[in-house]
Amino acid sequence: MIRKGLVLGTVSILIVVFVYWGTSSGAKDCGGIPAERAADMVHAVVESHRTFYTVHVVERLQAKGVVVASENWRSEKTLPLPAQFLQESAHLAVNTRAKIGYKLIGLWPINKNNGPKTESEHKGLMETMQNPDRPYTEVIMNGPDAYLQAIYADRAISQACIGCHNAHPDSPRHNFKQHDVMGAIMVTVPLSL
Repeated sequence: MIRKGLVLGTVSILIVVFVYWGTSSGAKDCGGIPAERAADMVHAVVESHRTFYTVHVVERLQAKGVVVASENWRSEKTLPLPAQFLQESAHLAVNTRAKIGYKLIGLWPINKNNGPKTESEHKGLMETMQNPDRPYTEVIMNGPDAYLQAIYADRAISQACIGCHNAHPDSPRHNFKQHDVMGAIMVTVPLSL
């Protein structure tokens, strides 16, 4: 069931990506879909899939005592946490021809690998905390390749997320409330193929 959900989620994201690449050369100012709009579409799909997974799979099955979600989901044969669900689907999506990427980042990550890696990511997180209703965007370079980096506020949407972050021993912050900005979803869109 989980693998099927990851595949369906990835297929939905790839449809958005192929629509983008089918109508655009990937340049920010071309006649096709602007990179900002492509990033918004990818973010909408990623956020909606993770929200559905969190509310209708993880919370529902845990409330019924059927199964739990845990950090060690592979070895414990449990459900992946919502953050891990996003991470696993991102690994599938980034290896496509479109090279669209997305990941969670935050100022208070439980997993230290989800902290900002660059000054641009840190600046984007700070801007997103100040203005959570709009993404922070910036063109970044990865070697010779240009990418649009869009950082969207990631809010506490469920008690499962809040409870995990507030109780986890590795969490640097323990006072999240419903709808607080917990971090961000960062989407990267290549500006050329």
